[in-house]
Formats: sequence, C-alpha cells, structure tokens
Amino acid sequence: MNTILEELRQKIAPERVLTKEPMKKHTTFRIGGEAELYIIPETIEEVQWTVKTARKHEIPMFILGNGSNLLVGDRGIDGIVLQIYKNMNEITVNGTEITAQAGALLSSIAREAQNRSLTGFEFAGGIPGTFGGAITMNAGAYGGEIIQVLKEATVLTKEGEILTLSAEELELGYRTSNVIKCGYTVLSGTLFLKEGDPSEIKKQMDEYSLARKTKQPLELPSAGSTFKRPEGYFAGKLIDDAGLRGYQVGGARVSDKHCGFVVNQENATAKDVLQLIEDVQKTVKEKFGVDLEPEVKRVGKF
Repeated sequence: MNTILEELRQKIAPERVLTKEPMKKHTTFRIGGEAELYIIPETIEEVQWTVKTARKHEIPMFILGNGSNLLVGDRGIDGIVLQIYKNMNEITVNGTEITAQAGALLSSIAREAQNRSLTGFEFAGGIPGTFGGAITMNAGAYGGEIIQVLKEATVLTKEGEILTLSAEELELGYRTSNVIKCGYTVLSGTLFLKEGDPSEIKKQMDEYSLARKTKQPLELPSAGSTFKRPEGYFAGKLIDDAGLRGYQVGGARVSDKHCGFVVNQENATAKDVLQLIEDVQKTVKEKFGVDLEPEVKRVGKF
C-alpha cells in the first residue's frame, strides 16, 4: 500500500490522499467503517491518475459523491474511495443548457436553473445527491427523472479514456444506467431545459420543498428512500400496512414519519440496518406477497 500511496501523491496533494478514513463522516446515514484509502481529487487529471493507478495495481475502487443512498459496512471499504464532490462542482449556463461537474449538488443546479428562469429541473431540487450520482442512478422524484432532461454526460472508462455519451447511449432506466453496467466514472453532464415563468418555477420548488419537510424524516440521518417502488404499489404504504411503522433493530428504525425511510435513530450500525431491511422484506412478503428491493446501495465489508 505504501507504493500506491507514493504514486498517488506524485500527482495529488498529500492532504487529499487519506488513509483509514471513517466513512461515517462522509455518508448521510452517518454509518460505516474506515476506507483503506480515501482520495479527494480536484481535477479530471487527478481522477484519471487515480483510476489508472487503481487499475495498474488491481485495487478495487469506489466512486463517492456526497454519500447519500449509501450504506457502508461496519468493517469499512478495502481499496480506494474516490470522492468527487465539493472540489469538482462547477456549474455553467449557456442559454437553456446547464453543464455541471459530477460533484455539483442537485440542489445547487436546481437553484441555478431557478435563478436563470429555466424550467424542467424543479423535481431534483430536494434530492440529496450529486449530479454524478444522479446520472449514474437516473435519480428522480415527483414524477421527474434525470433521463427527461439529460442531453449528454462525459465519463471516464475503467481504462482511463474520456468519452462523451448521449443520454440514449447511457441507457438510463429505473435507478440504473450504462454508467453502472460499464464501470464508468461520471465527470460532468449537460441538461437541456426550457425558459419558464420565474414565479411558477419558484412556486413548484416551494411546493416540493414543503412536501419533503412535512413528509420525510429530514431531521434524522438516513440514506433516502430505502426501497425501490414495487410495480403497482408504494413501498412506504406496504410497510405501514404491515404494521412496521416505528419498528426498530438496534439503532435503526423504520421512520414514524415516512415508512419508506429507514433512519439512524441512535448510533445505528450497518448490521442493524441490514437486519431491519431483511425483517421488513420478510414481513411484507408474508403479508402481501410483494418483494421489496432495496434502493440503498451497499458498499464495503459487512
């Protein structure tokens, strides 16, 4: 590992190449063991260098945004965690198109769109994630999805090659894309929006914001919606109807406010969350015959 550290520090400042970094500091769940290596790049070249170094030494690598929609194991993550977030979050506007680096928060992009009287991205204003993660998972809310407004994305292949792919080439589906299938790293993306009425855009954004504050447990750490939406059902209602509102395992709890969320009530471990998820899946299956598939991504050693 010392050899890898030396190579990475040839191109990346030592203070941005960390060892044994606690992942609970970098996830919205506030759960997770240590990352063996934790890299914070500032440029595309530094991302390329990290990817090539990982490939050269056959070291596993995980791309991290702001740590939402993520459950990290209690025993941490082997290899490299590459965080593309605050140091790579530039947003530029050209007419009705917005181009943003992968580390830009969706909320920041939505505010920029609002400031420029551009409509089409209001749905994403409250999603707690980065643009790169949103493209990777085709994030969505309130009937809107990234696929509806994405023009193209620039990605880095596992071999270190930079490609610009159209939305069609990315093959975005329900919480999936070619980014996942091909092991790409998103560097940036471009949205195509429309000119809109500033008052209507603000009204829509305010309505979505109010709905989130009143219906979602934003006051507690979580990874967002825990389960994917089963066809023909709502996960939260199934869990509630199964009598699991407030169900708790260790420090993990089915939110009393919205049953579709598992929250870190008090010093929850990844083991607590996994056990709770399994209990919920089993109960819902037994009572309603519906399989709940987790939306939260699991990473690391459990």
